[in-house]
Amino acid sequence: MAVFLGVSPLRAQGYLHASGIYIVDGNNAPFLLRGMGLGGWLVPEGYMLGTSPPHDSPTGFRQAIESVIGAENTDAFFTMYRSAYVRRADIDSIARWGFNSVRLPFHYGIVATSPGVYNESGFAIFDSLLSWCEQDHIYLILDMHCAPGGQNTGNISDYQGPPSLWESAAYQQWTAEIWKEIARRYATRQWIGGYDLLNETAYSFPGGSNAPLRDLFVRITDSIRTVDGNHLVFAEGNNWATDFSNLTPPWDTNMAWSFHKYWNDNSDPTSILTYMSLRGNSGTPLWMGESGENSNEWFAEAVALLERYKIGWSWWTLKKIESIACPLSVHQNSNYAVLVHYWNNGGTPPGTAFALTALSQQLALYDPSQCVFHSDFIDALFRAPFTTDTRAFAANTIPGTIHAVQFDMGRNGYAYYDVDFQNVSGPGGSTYNSGGQYRNDGVDIEACTDAGSIGYNVGWTAAGEFLSYTVQVEREGLYDITVRASSGANGGSAKLSWDGTDMASPFMIPPTGGWQAWTSVDLGSFALDAGTHNLRISMMSAGFNVNRVIFTLLPSEIGKSHTPAPARFALEQNYPNPFNPATLIRYSIPRASHVKLVVYNLLGEHVRTLVDQEEPSGSYSVRFDASALSSGVYFYRLDAGSYSETRRLTLLR
Repeated sequence: MAVFLGVSPLRAQGYLHASGIYIVDGNNAPFLLRGMGLGGWLVPEGYMLGTSPPHDSPTGFRQAIESVIGAENTDAFFTMYRSAYVRRADIDSIARWGFNSVRLPFHYGIVATSPGVYNESGFAIFDSLLSWCEQDHIYLILDMHCAPGGQNTGNISDYQGPPSLWESAAYQQWTAEIWKEIARRYATRQWIGGYDLLNETAYSFPGGSNAPLRDLFVRITDSIRTVDGNHLVFAEGNNWATDFSNLTPPWDTNMAWSFHKYWNDNSDPTSILTYMSLRGNSGTPLWMGESGENSNEWFAEAVALLERYKIGWSWWTLKKIESIACPLSVHQNSNYAVLVHYWNNGGTPPGTAFALTALSQQLALYDPSQCVFHSDFIDALFRAPFTTDTRAFAANTIPGTIHAVQFDMGRNGYAYYDVDFQNVSGPGGSTYNSGGQYRNDGVDIEACTDAGSIGYNVGWTAAGEFLSYTVQVEREGLYDITVRASSGANGGSAKLSWDGTDMASPFMIPPTGGWQAWTSVDLGSFALDAGTHNLRISMMSAGFNVNRVIFTLLPSEIGKSHTPAPARFALEQNYPNPFNPATLIRYSIPRASHVKLVVYNLLGEHVRTLVDQEEPSGSYSVRFDASALSSGVYFYRLDAGSYSETRRLTLLR
């Protein structure tokens, strides 16, 4: 047990702390952490920046920068990088989106030069971030992502070869001293949510026991408690924060276990049973300190599972270059892309002036106002876990164009259905979004070259998949509907439905000779009522792409079709039927005639005359609005010259 020296054991109002198996606030009310990680900022990782080994670690990235602009310029670059990557506006956004905490991964070198020597510039970054969090009333959890020597052999701990943290007593002592200095500075800051002592240890300890990890945790905690009795400490398991064997019993009364969750199933509690047992058996709170890098559906399932068992969480991560799996995607400047290509593939080194310009341009794009905001990512964490209701992704208005990629936000099977919608098979497993563009759902989206698109289309379609849209019809009337689609050699088929009713039979998409060789498929004319409705595109077969559906309002409710004149008189069955409250009646006359179209009830009583006039030859559509009528069976009769025909229609309310 840690010994408190010179620090009051009483917690000031507002400190998060452990109470039994839960984390509570200063009023002892249960507090569920909902956090966002700030990865890439103080610990640059290659996959967020576009770089490959050996330039994918913090040290490797620095060496890459130095190779093109020199050591002195590199120092200046990283000062600008740290100012640009995360800003006050980012923290304001995080709070506004609904998060109540941020987890800050940091490299020990940010705050410590050598044992006993500290970097005030690094602590100034901590101080600024904490002040922003305080103003937004969200907690800051400090996470030592890179300890001296590296707690694993991966790029994420900036491992540079032996000795690792676990092979050096000096590194272990230094780690404890760094945490003591951090705790000394922030002991009385109430918006510090806690200290995440070591991120993702991955080490094969002698004898297979995690006892050395526990020993270091105890040592660090004891060091912290000499100056800070207020704040939670978080202890992660071995094997990337998944293995907690030999770490119990808890060694402090104000601690929590932190596990990470990636690429496993969320459909039942199996994936977290071990951790819940750890919580129950040790009487110590549990926090899911890092997760992400998956689809929105996986996110929603994970959050629903965690919160069902009152486990707080923190998601990974705020920003990456050209990524759909983060709230803010940073555009890659074309000049920076040249640098990345050089670092990853070699070749002729770019000049210093060019590199400085490219890096400066790239840093400007980290401004959140310049980033692409993925509202679907946020919806998947805060709304979708708790409902099957959908929410409009975009203002889909009719008349106008409904872009295929702007389907509703929500759960798989409700807002959309995609066969391959998540990765539960590990790093590099299932590609849940084959195109990797625009949105983070299972729906496969790629860049589109069709003029009139918004630059993206839905592709890799499979039979049974669908896309659902909340649409707003601004004017009731008769609409021509056209679908823009493409296909390979075999074509495909799909259908549209409106408020749950099929609009017509499935339509065929012909072979177009290429996935970006687009064609227009005309579906005909349909009567639409004003108001909010649901449109669904259902894939009846595989093998085609779709980028938009165009709704064109015809100039009047009664419209003559294209020539040539029809070959015979005809009265078609109304569509839809049954209907509520409006339906479309079509008829054709092969020569000029006096036309009378009348609706009757079951008793043969006149209800409404829709047409009573001379008309030239042609095909016509008439919209019958029965808003003022009650449910029941009605009849409509067409008289044109010597032609007369009657059909039945059903109004269902």
